[in-house]
Amino acid sequence: MKRPSIVIKDKTQGLPYSKGLMAASLSVSGIPVAKAFTLAAEIEESLLELDRFEVTTDELRRIAAEALESVDRTYATSYLNWQEVEDLNIPLVILLGGATGVGKSTVATQLAARLGITRVISTDAIREVLRAAVSRDLLPMLHVSSFNADTVLEVPLSEGIDSVIMGFQEQVQLVSVGVKALIARAIEEGTDIIVEGAHLVPGFLQGWEEEFKEAVVVPIVMSVSAEELHRSHFEIRAGEVRNRPRHKYLSSFDKIRRIQGYINSLAKERDVPVVEVFDLDSTLQEITSFVITSALERAQARGVLEEKPQAEGPEDLQQTKKLSRMKSWEVLGRRQKK
Repeated sequence: MKRPSIVIKDKTQGLPYSKGLMAASLSVSGIPVAKAFTLAAEIEESLLELDRFEVTTDELRRIAAEALESVDRTYATSYLNWQEVEDLNIPLVILLGGATGVGKSTVATQLAARLGITRVISTDAIREVLRAAVSRDLLPMLHVSSFNADTVLEVPLSEGIDSVIMGFQEQVQLVSVGVKALIARAIEEGTDIIVEGAHLVPGFLQGWEEEFKEAVVVPIVMSVSAEELHRSHFEIRAGEVRNRPRHKYLSSFDKIRRIQGYINSLAKERDVPVVEVFDLDSTLQEITSFVITSALERAQARGVLEEKPQAEGPEDLQQTKKLSRMKSWEVLGRRQKK
């Protein structure tokens, strides 16, 4: 006998319930992926047992929050907070910086999947575009790695100036022009975006949040304090990507570490969070939590989102659930702007 299906029924659409989509939405809360799939299956079974073959997206969101609360209220709170971020009618711009080899690309990809963001761009890709348009003779700074930019410095340095940092600064300034243009285009299109790369340096992005008032901009810096752990990242990367030989990075490891110290110092001066990388799961969870919290705070500060009191008891949480708004089950976990 064919198993009956559950339809997510709204005014303009009716789509079948998907455990995969539900699990992806639940995982935003920080709950382990395996547990998210278990809850998604349990939600489906509960609805079938109650002969609920039609459910609205508002109801589904409320049911999801209740399921998460049964595991840990923290998960439910994070989930509901992200729904508020989803409902913001302005683009979300996440800037994920840090030195070479700290794991930015991996985290950015996983973060995008978790938050339902479809556009992820690396600053190295932006540099590739820029250097395709400008010859090596005209701007040699664009044609070397960020940690080797000191090799093409054309100006004499004063005593005590670190050539590695000076070269890095010059390349960052050049690439920042492309980064700003990319963000401006994403905002114009109303698209969420994650930009990751070593060129996203606090201080060089000064004033961007004011310049891009039409978006919520969230900067974060990733860091690996333990030298051996940082070094091991290049070993792993060399095995995964053939055109990234480890000797290229390990021979410049001291330079990369100096650049990391420089980026971290600027982040601390400008109150940009520095997330210490230990493992993928904990790092991803910390960054996800920060993005959600920061996006809500910045939206409230800009008057985009009305500030709400913190839920203190079960009744408050139930009221928060009733106020939550799901725009579309089809893109559950993916923000849509008008």
